[in-house]
Amino acid sequence: MNYFFDKIATFEMLRKSKKDKRHFLYTNNIILSKVSNSHMFRQKCIIVDDDELDRLLIQSFVKRYDLFELEAVFNDAESALEYLENNQVNIIFLDIEMPGTSGIDLRKKALQIPICVFISSHFENAAETFEIQTLDFIVKPVKFNRFEKCVLRIKEYLEINTKVTLYEESIGGDSFYIKEGHEKVKIKIHEVIYLEALKNYTIITTETKKHYALKGFGEILKEKHFKNFIRIHRSYAVCKDKIEKISSQEVFLNNGISLPIGRNYKNLIS
Repeated sequence: MNYFFDKIATFEMLRKSKKDKRHFLYTNNIILSKVSNSHMFRQKCIIVDDDELDRLLIQSFVKRYDLFELEAVFNDAESALEYLENNQVNIIFLDIEMPGTSGIDLRKKALQIPICVFISSHFENAAETFEIQTLDFIVKPVKFNRFEKCVLRIKEYLEINTKVTLYEESIGGDSFYIKEGHEKVKIKIHEVIYLEALKNYTIITTETKKHYALKGFGEILKEKHFKNFIRIHRSYAVCKDKIEKISSQEVFLNNGISLPIGRNYKNLIS
């Protein structure tokens, strides 16, 4: 399914899941008031195209809009992938046929980028691109009026994505995403048992597996999803609801796991 319409379907599913329509209308009005400000935030983007004239043209189009913050421009996929290892962007404008790694292969390795727009002369590849979370496909040579339609599509996507996020929160959204390697992984907060610090990573232990988040321990604990977690050690934080009992040295969780209590954290637990 087209990525754009998939977001619409998600919002419709959430809307229909509410039994009380008046509650939905009330919540929706709050969401709309917040969505009206969603374009205040500039979207970081990159351009990847091996043709210099096409790169310059797309760059000139992008710079006409305050919505975009152009971070970098690349003439090959390898350089773009290297950049993405240490940088996050919201939008990628991407060619398909390039020396070395193709645009399609780049996208498959960079699915963490929310919005992907392919710009290519190879229209026969359009169907394949929509299977890898593509928002739009522009056929070269690019005309400004066509790019303008793409921008409107991006704005609509951002509005719908904001609605989905806010609506999930309004009905007690229970999931969050982490960056794990080059992928975004969805985790249900009620399945998280404890967090563990590991240098610049955080190990998120759930009922089924361990996830290695590319984010510091202290930074993760500040996120709203973990407001029900308490730090028991410089390297551990546990979900309060998972605690079975507490001794002078350890915290015992309801799944049989025990974790040490740090000397400086005993007062917080008591």
